[in-house]
Amino acid sequence: MKRCCEGVGLPCLFKGVGMASSRPPKYLLIFDFDETIINENSDDSIIRAAPGQALPEHIRQTFREGFYNEYMQRVLAYMGDQGVKMGDFKTVYENIPLSPGMPELFQFLSKNHELFEIILISDANMFGIECSLRAAGFYSLFRKIFSNPSGFDKRGYFTLGPYHSHKCLDCPANMCKRKILTEYLAERAQEEVEFERVFYVGDGANDFCPSATLTSADVAFPRKGYPMHRMTQEMEKQQPGAFQATVVPWESATEVARYLQEVLKKKY
Repeated sequence: MKRCCEGVGLPCLFKGVGMASSRPPKYLLIFDFDETIINENSDDSIIRAAPGQALPEHIRQTFREGFYNEYMQRVLAYMGDQGVKMGDFKTVYENIPLSPGMPELFQFLSKNHELFEIILISDANMFGIECSLRAAGFYSLFRKIFSNPSGFDKRGYFTLGPYHSHKCLDCPANMCKRKILTEYLAERAQEEVEFERVFYVGDGANDFCPSATLTSADVAFPRKGYPMHRMTQEMEKQQPGAFQATVVPWESATEVARYLQEVLKKKY
């Protein structure tokens, strides 16, 4: 399956991780993070580290649709002013629960790791994702993690940046997952790694954008009742056949594991 697009440089700080693979895998599996791997929105979760576990109204009123990354930069600056330190954030991230069935799915993938190349594309931040996945014991499953750069400055304040700029009108100003995915596939193709099928597990509107580029050989796993699921249903009503990938909604990630297991049974 040939897929191509142009390459792009990545921003610095906590920006991405890589693991070498001994042989080319058959399948690419893409995960979202918030409300997909974990059962919460991690940006909301970290408010538990704020004084009174709440934000003042004047901060909350600065939110603008499509500019959530900028809003979170202001939230983190406020939390830094209030004395919230790296260890406080780390504790919150490490204790966010995984979504139902996610440990079972990851255990299945661990047993079949040679067949799947696994990446994560998230509009959260690198520090939080790394803390969460390391605590859960599944960090090493991921060949690459794409998320907003984050770190701690000299004052000990948690800082956050945008991932990149793009021209997609449907995505937040700081990240288009479609752009990231197409560039990743192009990069892997240049390295002579091409995938028989692509699987995408997500929940949000920003997961619909990349999943809409999948082919009829691929599978989209939208979390049932979440924006990505609703948007696939709406597209099917308005433009039957326009969304090419097979759609497999899930409530528990064990449903994703079962589907992938059937794929492997038919293949092997």
